[in-house]
Amino acid sequence: MNSIVLTLIGLAIILAGYLLYSKFIGGKLYRLHDANVTPAHEFQDGVDFVPTNKYVLWGHHFTSVAGAAPIVGPAVAVIWGWAPAFLWVTLGTVFFAGMHDLGALWASIRNKGQSIGTLSGRYIGNRGRNLFLVVIFLLLLMVNAAFATVISNLLVSQPTSVIPVWGAIVVALLIGQAIYKFKWNLVVVSIVGVVALYALILVGDRFPISLPDTIMGMSAGAFWVLILFVYAGIASLLPVWMLLQPRDYINGLQLFIGLGLLYGAILLSNPTIVAPAYNNNLPPDTPSIVPLLFVTIACGAISGFHGMVASGTSSKQLDKETDARFVGYFGAVGEGLLALGTIIAVTAGFESLASWEETYSAFNQGGVVAFVQAGGSILNSGIGLPESLSATVLATMAVLFAATTMDTGVRLQRYVVEEIGGLMKFKVNTVVATIIVLVCGMGLAFGADITGSGAGGMVIWPLFGTTNQLMAALTLAIITVMLVRLRRTILPVVIPLVFVLVMTVYALIVQLGQFYAAGNWLLVVLDIIILVASIWVIFESAMAIGKARKEGPDLTDDPQLAEEHSGAQRR
Repeated sequence: MNSIVLTLIGLAIILAGYLLYSKFIGGKLYRLHDANVTPAHEFQDGVDFVPTNKYVLWGHHFTSVAGAAPIVGPAVAVIWGWAPAFLWVTLGTVFFAGMHDLGALWASIRNKGQSIGTLSGRYIGNRGRNLFLVVIFLLLLMVNAAFATVISNLLVSQPTSVIPVWGAIVVALLIGQAIYKFKWNLVVVSIVGVVALYALILVGDRFPISLPDTIMGMSAGAFWVLILFVYAGIASLLPVWMLLQPRDYINGLQLFIGLGLLYGAILLSNPTIVAPAYNNNLPPDTPSIVPLLFVTIACGAISGFHGMVASGTSSKQLDKETDARFVGYFGAVGEGLLALGTIIAVTAGFESLASWEETYSAFNQGGVVAFVQAGGSILNSGIGLPESLSATVLATMAVLFAATTMDTGVRLQRYVVEEIGGLMKFKVNTVVATIIVLVCGMGLAFGADITGSGAGGMVIWPLFGTTNQLMAALTLAIITVMLVRLRRTILPVVIPLVFVLVMTVYALIVQLGQFYAAGNWLLVVLDIIILVASIWVIFESAMAIGKARKEGPDLTDDPQLAEEHSGAQRR
C-alpha cells in the first residue's frame, strides 16, 4: 500500500469532519451562541476560572487529552492489520470523538463549569453520580500511575530527551509571565517559545543525561517516577495560567510541528507500508479483533478521559461559547492526526514484512518504543534528520504528550477527591486532596510492583481501555439526556453511545475470561466491578432518558427555546 495515498485519505476524512460535521453539531445540535456568558467570566478567580484565548486553550486541551495513549493504542492495534486501525481512527475521530469532546465541553459550560461527575447527579441521578465518581477515580489512577511509568521508561531509554523535557517547564513558566503579566504579543511569544523548545532538543541530543543505576536505594526508573509525581502535585496546585496552560500551549505548538515533520517525511520519502491490511498471520496470544480493537484504540477514536478534561479544566477557561468548537472538536482532530501518524509510522517504518513481524511477535509488543524507532527511521529517510536526533524528537514528543496529560490528570483527580469529600459533608483542603492523590498514585506505582521499579501502574493498565470507554459512554448518556430535555435530535449521540457500550461490555467479558485463565485475581475483581458498572450505566441511562422524554422541555440553558415556548404560550 502506498503510504502517501493512505495519509492523504486519512487527512481528508478527519479535516472534512472538522470543516463540515463539527459545524452541524455545533450549530444545530448544541447551538453554541456567544450571547451566553461562559463560566470563565461568570466565576473568574485567576486560579481555575480564567478567560483564555482560544488558541492557547486549544493547546492546553489538545496536549492534556493527547497523552501516550493515542500512540500506544494504535501502535499495538496494527497487529490486526493497518486497515481496521485506520478506519476506526478516522471515522471514530469524525463521528465519535469530536462529537463527544465538544458535547462534554458544551454540557459543562451550560452548567456553570461543573464536571461530568457532578452533572451526572443532575441528569442521571445520585446512583449514576456515585458510579461516575468511582469510574473517574479509577481511570485517573490508571492514567497517572501508568503515564509516570511510560515517561520514566522513555527518560531512561532515551537520555537525550531529559534536557528538553524538563527544560520545557522553565520555558512554560516564562511564557505564562509573558502572556498574562507583561501582556506581550502572543505570536511573538509563541515563536520564541517554540524556538526555545527545539533548541533544547538540539542541546539534549548533544548532551544526554543518564542517571546512575541506583539512587537513594531506588533504580533510575523508580527515581524518575517519584520526581514526576512530586512535580505533578506541585503543578496541580499552581494557578492554571502560571504553568499548566502555557506549558500545554507551547507543547501543543511544538508537538503539532513534530507531527508536521512526521507527515512531511512520509510525503517526501513515501515509505512502503509493509504491514498487511488485514493480518492473517497473528501470533498465538492475540485476542479477537472484535471487540478488542475498539478498546485498544480508545484515545485517537473516542476517549472518556477527554470528557473529564473538557468539563474539568477546559470549560473553566473558555472565553466565548463558540470557541468550544475549535477547542473541543479540533482538539479531538489533533489527537486523531497523532493516531493516524502513528499508524503510518509503525506500518511503514520497517524495512520488510519480516522485520515488522519480528517486532509484532506478540500482542502488546508494539507501543511507544516501536513508534519512536519506526518514526525515527522515516524522519531520517524523509527529511535527512540524523537517526539519533530523529529518535530524540519523537521521544521528546511522546514524553511531553504523556507529561501534560499527567499534569492535568493529577489536578482532575484532586477535584474528584474534593467532590467526594463534599458529598460526605466533609470539606477537603486543596493541599490535602493533592496529597491523597499523590499517595494513591505512588502507592499503586510502587506497591503493586515487586521489582521496585515504580511500574506498578502497568499492573491494572490492561483495564484502561474498557474503563476509558465506559467513561465515554457515561458522558454520552448525560449529553443524550440534556438533548432530550431540550427536544433536539439525539441520533448523532445515541448511535455512538450504543456502539461504545456494546463493545465495552463485550470486551469486559472477553478480558474476564483471559484474566481468569491467567489466575490474575486482581484484574478479575476489577473487571467484574467495571462490568457491573457498565450494566448499571445502561439501566440508569435508559431510566433517565425515559424520564426526560416525559418531562416538559428544559428552558434553563437555551434562550432561543425559552423565547419560542413563551411565544407559543402568548398565542
